[in-house]
Amino acid sequence: MERFSRFVLGHRRVIGAVWLLLFLAGGWASSVLSKHLNQSFVIDGTPSSRASAAVVAQYHTGGGLDPLVPVLVLPPGTTPAGARAALEPALAALPGRVVDYYTTGDPAFVGSDGRTMFALVFTPATGDQAKDGTTQTNLARVLPARLAAAAPPGTVVHVTGIGPLSTHGSNGGGPGVLAEALLGAAGALVVLAFVFGSLLALLPLLVAAVSILSSYLVVLALSEVMKVQAVVQYMVGLIGLGVAIDYSLLLVTRWREEVAHGADNETAVHRAMATAGRAVFVSGLTVALGLLALIVVPIQFMRSIGIGGMLIPVVSVAVTLTLLPIALTGFGRRLDWPRLRHEDKPSRAWLGWARLVVRRRWLAAAAALAVLVTLAVTALGIHEGDPTTDSLAESGDARAGLVALRAAGVPSGVLNPFEVLMPPGSGPTIGTPGATSTPGGTQNADSIHTLIGGTGIYATVPGQGTAAPAPGQWPSTLILPVDEAASREGQHIAKLIRTSLEHSVPGTLVVSSALANIDNIHKMYGMFPLLLTVLAVVTFLVLARTFRSLLLPAKAVLANLLSVAAAYGGMVLIWQKGYGSNAIWGIPATGGVPFWIPMIVFAFLYGLSMDYEVFILSRIREEYDAGATTDQAVILGLGRTGRLVTSAALILFLAFAALASAPFTFLKIFATGLGIGILLDATVVRALLVPALVSLFGRWNWWLPGWAARVLRVRNDTPA
Repeated sequence: MERFSRFVLGHRRVIGAVWLLLFLAGGWASSVLSKHLNQSFVIDGTPSSRASAAVVAQYHTGGGLDPLVPVLVLPPGTTPAGARAALEPALAALPGRVVDYYTTGDPAFVGSDGRTMFALVFTPATGDQAKDGTTQTNLARVLPARLAAAAPPGTVVHVTGIGPLSTHGSNGGGPGVLAEALLGAAGALVVLAFVFGSLLALLPLLVAAVSILSSYLVVLALSEVMKVQAVVQYMVGLIGLGVAIDYSLLLVTRWREEVAHGADNETAVHRAMATAGRAVFVSGLTVALGLLALIVVPIQFMRSIGIGGMLIPVVSVAVTLTLLPIALTGFGRRLDWPRLRHEDKPSRAWLGWARLVVRRRWLAAAAALAVLVTLAVTALGIHEGDPTTDSLAESGDARAGLVALRAAGVPSGVLNPFEVLMPPGSGPTIGTPGATSTPGGTQNADSIHTLIGGTGIYATVPGQGTAAPAPGQWPSTLILPVDEAASREGQHIAKLIRTSLEHSVPGTLVVSSALANIDNIHKMYGMFPLLLTVLAVVTFLVLARTFRSLLLPAKAVLANLLSVAAAYGGMVLIWQKGYGSNAIWGIPATGGVPFWIPMIVFAFLYGLSMDYEVFILSRIREEYDAGATTDQAVILGLGRTGRLVTSAALILFLAFAALASAPFTFLKIFATGLGIGILLDATVVRALLVPALVSLFGRWNWWLPGWAARVLRVRNDTPA
């Protein structure tokens, strides 16, 4: 690292010019990036995706999207049959495929009050869920006016559905990526001003700005060769802000410490690079490995998140280790004004805390483990599913439509219908004697209803609706469940329906958002043990080489896994059970966590939390190598890094808080998981558990057998 820093300072003009060009080009890239990103979370190659593709091929509607659900509350004295002349043509003229009371004759489409009716509108589909979602959103905006114009005077018209509930009401607005990044930067500046007590607080923000915009440029280039998920834009802007500031904070603090001990500018930079710079490099490597491990998951959008997310620490490390030394050499001393804080001595408060932890190490370790294990046990109850309708829009037309449906005795499960396609001529032989047998007709619906039983089923109706019959068309049947797809009951019914139908009629295809969630979880987490194993082994080897120890990296890996599990427990409490979501965001308990969030939270937290492990243990190892005992090394190491780690964690937390202001519930859940994980890691794990365990392990911390030193290619200067 010292040789590298000399190279950087020897070519400062060229390196500075390169980063300036990348910064300017990144500013342009950030303005056009969103148009090049993929909005879809569709997972190909599952039974659900194949069934969805078959529906799109047959009807050019529906597919992976739940239908729009117009709800019409007719004026007193008017029945759906009486309003048929006015409403049937208006509903039939809607784009897509409409299944309602008029196409099926089924009274299930009429509420218990006799005048509330609903329809299922399967909007036009092309197979591109992002474009189809835009089509559905646009149609949802014009539907109320179109139907109200045709309905009898006094009719109240609403349009609800999973799509409208997800994009309207309390979740329909929020700041963009730029506003969120500025919000996070403002909070970071306050923390940095407290840490440095001088204008040096501006340097980490400069590093973050160059890192973020340069990352946007690389992501834009990446989007030309592969589909990159849109959530990467949020990650680069906000997680990049926290990571880049963390790394520069560590290097600037160490440079300041060397200057306080009498070193000149360049010598201080070289020493800071040899110590803190090395820790930054290892930290960035562990974060990048955590995200890159997502390529093991056989899902395109997850791989794109892993590769795109990996750019954040890689670019941040590159900027920190090249541009920052140049800035410190050039104008670091001039920025260190008015110098309200000094780095010549460790923090007295953290020295006192470290002495207390070492003195009460058994109690400290037990207290930390009690908190982490309790939250980790809570995480065992995690339910991976989309948010329930009650946790989506709290106001607006979509919410009013859902309220009207429930008031009329219609369950919210009808928003997530199952569509069944059976090979022609292979329908169940159970049927209603004398019923007409048409493609997707009443006999098929009655037969399927009898076959699967009535438990959890609101109605079973023909699914063709207003779609014109075509030669060779597979009979379509809609099953309207009582429970929503996001609930445990809804997923149980989904498994039962598919199992029963596929067993009775081989070749049957069943489309449902509940089944899509089940299939996606199976595909995503089927490779999770392999991902965990690969990541743990690679991280262990990197840290074993860094710390020249076998016990310290093993402890670090286990502590990180426990920290991530505790973060899952926090998500379960705050969102799934609602202990916080309502109080903070005004959103009721979601009942579940979107299936992809735990995987990405794991990848990010595993790497980010390792940052603090590396920061603290690197300094402890440095003090031990300088002649301190293990306990002295723990006290001095925490005294030097305690304020740094907590400040860095607070900055990251503020970035995640800014991300939680995004307009979508899934981003709020994602940001909450990361925020809880970072706070737990910087306080309970790094300030309590890690120093207590290092003190407890004593000389075993530094154990490195000769054979291990040879394998790792490091010197073994510690007694056996």
